[in-house]
Amino acid sequence: MNTFTYEYPVKQYFGEKAAANHLPAELAKVGKTVMLAYGGGSIKRTGIYDELVEILKDAGKEVVEFTGIMSNPTYAKVQEGAALAKEKQVDFILAVGGGSVSDCCKIVATQAKYEQDIWEMEYTDHQIPTEHIPMGVVVTASGTGSEQNNGAVITHEEKKLKAALWGAYAAFAILDPAYTLSVPMKQVISGAFDTLSHAMETYFGQPEEVNLSDELGEAVMRNTIRNIRKVIENPKDVSARSELMWASAMAENGILKIGKVTDFQGHMIEHQVGAYTDCNHGQGLAVIHPHLYRTIYRDALSKFARFAKEVWNVDDTGKSEDEVAQAGIQALADFIKEIGLPTTFAEMNVTLDDDMVRKIAESTVFTAGCCKKLTVDDIERILIQCK
Repeated sequence: MNTFTYEYPVKQYFGEKAAANHLPAELAKVGKTVMLAYGGGSIKRTGIYDELVEILKDAGKEVVEFTGIMSNPTYAKVQEGAALAKEKQVDFILAVGGGSVSDCCKIVATQAKYEQDIWEMEYTDHQIPTEHIPMGVVVTASGTGSEQNNGAVITHEEKKLKAALWGAYAAFAILDPAYTLSVPMKQVISGAFDTLSHAMETYFGQPEEVNLSDELGEAVMRNTIRNIRKVIENPKDVSARSELMWASAMAENGILKIGKVTDFQGHMIEHQVGAYTDCNHGQGLAVIHPHLYRTIYRDALSKFARFAKEVWNVDDTGKSEDEVAQAGIQALADFIKEIGLPTTFAEMNVTLDDDMVRKIAESTVFTAGCCKKLTVDDIERILIQCK
């Protein structure tokens, strides 16, 4: 296991009525003006909006609304939110939604404290900001685990880049599984696959030798697979949704990453596909992962063989290590098809011409934790296989 420092600042309020039971006490700690940030308005249809506004009003807060945060939030939207936060002198941000809302608000909370452009600050000057407007998150769609960390994935449309920025940690996260009951099933499954992807991307990082973090990761993967099947069988199974919500948190609160250099090469490829096409994140990962793993598995053969046995229950009797590893990747591919996620970009109505494929490959970040040193040509071949 590599050396590490671990610190975790996000308080978790998990379970039914978590907002009603805990949000008032948290609001008592913050200033008067609260930005209520959310996406397209689904929280109004479900009643979550009315519940939270009532709690905010009862706490004596002045509410500033920041709405219309899209999937794959753009840098322009971040700047819009930061300008509003400055104008209204916002004391606290309450992000309500899934990973897109949380990601956007983490950078809004940061940009509002700086005159300097945060993208240039982080990518040109290589400085990480330290000042933020305090914020909290109410999760209504789980899977990304965004509420658990200070990383945000933002699409810079002018630069044709979808990349990570570092912003604010939430002071707390409200995790009420009942809030996810109204989320469309396609979004539930896509989000849950993102959880599985996070666990896999951490698991196949460095070192290859199995450590405690990896064994915990195997449990998270098995749990996610089992409960995806349960929630498909019964969409109103709150117990299964609870498990998926906490698995999402566990995959991104740093526990599985202790002592690891993570991989996340699949995410880097999908991010650039998203930068060019605005495709669904979880679905894009489902398309990419089997092809990526068939490209790299021989460079971490024992780990992929263990993944097959411990996560997918592959019987290794009479099989070589290579055959076991391949069986595990096939089990992943079969599962993706079983749960109704796409297996090609064409199934997502995403068309990549040859020029776009090359541009995506050339702009994809190569990660230090990937077991194989990939090239632009490797990424191009993977993308062609995904078409």
